[in-house]
Amino acid sequence: MENLTEGLTLETLPKAFSQLTNEISEIKRLLLEKSNEQPTETDCWLDLNELCHYHPDKPSKPTVYGWVNAGKIPVHKGGKKLRFLKSEINNFLKQGRKKTSVEIVNEADTSLKKKGGYNG
Repeated sequence: MENLTEGLTLETLPKAFSQLTNEISEIKRLLLEKSNEQPTETDCWLDLNELCHYHPDKPSKPTVYGWVNAGKIPVHKGGKKLRFLKSEINNFLKQGRKKTSVEIVNEADTSLKKKGGYNG
């Protein structure tokens, strides 16, 4: 795509707008096409047994039932069956990640700067 903002004038504005509209339409089409593709490996469904084997802690079935009952783990119910989407489980597992000392210090600095209490 050529850089249409260089030398943009009232005469070239309609052409730039038209090209931008066409590119946005193409991006929308590509996104829609991608969303209609088959699920990837990370988006496969796990049943209770598969989840117990996949989870790094290898929890027992009663433990997983406890998590489901407490609303701690993402789950989909189909009748009496519990189903887990692998990508949601991966995100759930990542939420337990502890921050490094550097990340904590950076967040504290940012927070203090926003409140005006630190000029470091």
